[in-house]
Amino acid sequence: MEHSTIRLTMAQAVVRWLTVQMTEIEGSRVPLFAGVFGIFGHGNVTCLSEALESVQDQLPTWRGQNEQSMALAAIGFAKAKRRRQIMVATSSIGPGALNMVTAAGTAHANRLPVLLIAGDTFTNRLPDPVLQQVEHYNNPTITVNDSFKAVTRYWDRITHPAQILQSLPQAVGAMLDPADCGPAFIGLPQDTQELAFDYPVEFFAERVWTIPRPRPDRKAVAEAAALLKTAKKPLIIAGGGVRYSGAEGAVARFAAERGIPVVETIAGKGGLTHHHPVHAGPIGIIGSTSANALAAEADVIVAIGTRLQDFTTGSWTAFARDARFISLNAARFDALKHRALAVVGDALESVGDLDAHLGAWKAPAGHLPHAKALFAEWDKLLDDHQTPTNAPVPTYAQVVNVVNRAAGEKDTLIAAAGGIPGEVAKGWRVKAPNSFDLEFGFSCMGYEIAAGWGCAMAQGTPGALGGTPIVMLGDGTYMMMNSDIYSSVLSGHKMIIVVCDNGGYAVISRLQQFKGVPGFNNLLKDCRITDKQNPLHVDFAGHAESMGAAARRCESLADLEAALEWAKGNDRTTVLTIVTDAYSWVPGDADWDVGVPEVSDRDTVNKARASQIAIRAKQRVGV
Repeated sequence: MEHSTIRLTMAQAVVRWLTVQMTEIEGSRVPLFAGVFGIFGHGNVTCLSEALESVQDQLPTWRGQNEQSMALAAIGFAKAKRRRQIMVATSSIGPGALNMVTAAGTAHANRLPVLLIAGDTFTNRLPDPVLQQVEHYNNPTITVNDSFKAVTRYWDRITHPAQILQSLPQAVGAMLDPADCGPAFIGLPQDTQELAFDYPVEFFAERVWTIPRPRPDRKAVAEAAALLKTAKKPLIIAGGGVRYSGAEGAVARFAAERGIPVVETIAGKGGLTHHHPVHAGPIGIIGSTSANALAAEADVIVAIGTRLQDFTTGSWTAFARDARFISLNAARFDALKHRALAVVGDALESVGDLDAHLGAWKAPAGHLPHAKALFAEWDKLLDDHQTPTNAPVPTYAQVVNVVNRAAGEKDTLIAAAGGIPGEVAKGWRVKAPNSFDLEFGFSCMGYEIAAGWGCAMAQGTPGALGGTPIVMLGDGTYMMMNSDIYSSVLSGHKMIIVVCDNGGYAVISRLQQFKGVPGFNNLLKDCRITDKQNPLHVDFAGHAESMGAAARRCESLADLEAALEWAKGNDRTTVLTIVTDAYSWVPGDADWDVGVPEVSDRDTVNKARASQIAIRAKQRVGV
């Protein structure tokens, strides 16, 4: 029996296939690939752009300003959609492709899907070396695109047009798998893109993808239930996997019925509202005194959907040595960490199965009220630090409080690097589930504004909150990557950006000096500049206005409060700037293991080294 075929170039076939992949979100059938971020150059402009131009009404292409930031925007979109819809980012060969490697690392560390498509050198090698080609004398098969192997979940280079028949579905399968979720990379050599091939018509039939929910092993669940029943001071740590599974409600009900307090990781923050009856605060290095006190007391910890990074565990100093872990995770790799009792499966399914095995068991009656009392003390501490004073320069905590109060219930807070993450992780009181995006798996400077653009694109679509992204970042991060202010103005995707100007990289200067090193090359005044007494400060508002944004300089917290109301009424991206204190921070009480010189001529460093050794003595190692 003959099969119908259609003759297309490889690039045309890739694009046509992307347009017929579908998914369902909250009962609505929507394209799995919502659009493409693209910067065209040789390697993707002659063939791939030709294919994308012809389907722009089905698969819109958005022009980026920087390959890294446009891929970060794709990640911000995916996070706003809780991994249920995907964006594509495409670049030329050489530096264009390499600019996306940092974004790939961000997606990989945070377990977020994005499809990266880059041009590649010629498979026939006849014109070698081509423009921007990096040659390896002993291995001509290596190109810059091999760099993506370290930071992607799926990697392929298409050297024959037929290969996409197998490769593209595998890429999607990896991106939608809760255990393997992360970025996929496809390299498209220039001469392969142009080749025509007779593709089966069936390859372009509409396909509806669903995200699997693997059920955990029954024996593992029974063992977990038996262990949890022995707990006198149990604790739930809710990670990002709770949010991506849509298990927030199930976890909250489980915790409430069993009397177990819930603390949140950085990725998990926002699964519960701040004042939820079982919420006891963020845990870890940039966490709350309440959550960290509960972690120290806990005898059984149920870790749900978290990879347990050092900022969650206090570099594994936050828990008692004899505490036991039950890890519910879709990824076996994460579930097995630190000899946890591993329950490998989807968070929603695993919590339901664990609950069914517990019978009438509940934690001791006073445990959850104890946790809420600790949390009330933490809330009071936040109030103390966030209340305005007569100081001439406001603190980050005070600025965060003003922005938090002004934010609408459906507005999403976005932050990533510098001093802002610690202050919003501690001090942002979440008003609605999934309205908080703090990228701290990779702590990628430059994520913030780009992700705000991607998040703004997601609003008004199924599965998104529908509010306005509010981006908070420091002056150092703004200087590193800000061009998507212009992108958002061009495309009409509004966000509000609050720039806290504290004169450089203040939080890393804090760490530097805390570990005994004098302030050096972080704050502007500590750098090699012509005028250390009066370093030049950038007019961030003026700069933003030059890119088409509305902008305002705020001289006080009252100014900022008024400016936020003005920004909410604007029809385009608005940037607000305010000078903030570089030395005042909300306290944290979890330890962090960092390298400190073993020998030094500085007494301050030697004291820091002794302190670091004491921290390492508290670590859970091999248990």
